[in-house]
Amino acid sequence: MKVGLLMEAAQSQQALATSALEHLREHTGSLDSVVRDEIRSTLIEELQALTDDTRRAAESLERLQRAAGLRAASWSVGIVVFATVIPLLAVREILPSSSDIASLRTTRDQLQTTIDRLNARGGQAALRRCGAAQRLCVRIDRSAPAYGDGGDYLVVKGY
Repeated sequence: MKVGLLMEAAQSQQALATSALEHLREHTGSLDSVVRDEIRSTLIEELQALTDDTRRAAESLERLQRAAGLRAASWSVGIVVFATVIPLLAVREILPSSSDIASLRTTRDQLQTTIDRLNARGGQAALRRCGAAQRLCVRIDRSAPAYGDGGDYLVVKGY
C-alpha cells in the first residue's frame, strides 16, 4: 500500500510537472509573440523615422539642386549678356553712325567732283621738285610746238 501511495504521489507529481511544463510552454509561446510584436513595432517606428529622414534629405537636395540650377542659369545669362553687350558697344564706338556715313559720302562726292574738274584742267600733269632750289617742274611734250607770243608755253606731256 505504501508503494501504491508512493506511486500515486509520483504520478500526481508527474502530472503536475507535465502541467507546469505545458503552462511554461504556452507562456514561452506567448512571450515569443510578445517579443516579436515589440521587435516588429520598434522596427516599424525606426523604418518610419528613417523614411522621414530620407524624405527630408531628398527635399533638401532638390532645393539645393534648384538653387544651383538657378545660379548656373543666372551666371549663363549674365555671361551671354556681357559677351553680347561688349562687342555691340565696341562696334557702336568704332563704326561711324549713319549721319557720319552720309556726311562722308557728301564729302567724297565733293572731292570726286573737284578731282574730275582738276583732271579736266590738266591735273594729271607729271609734277615734281627739281634742282637744288627744289623748284616745281612739269614734264612737257618736246615734239609739240610752243605757244604764246614769245613761244614760252609748252604742251604738258600726258595730258
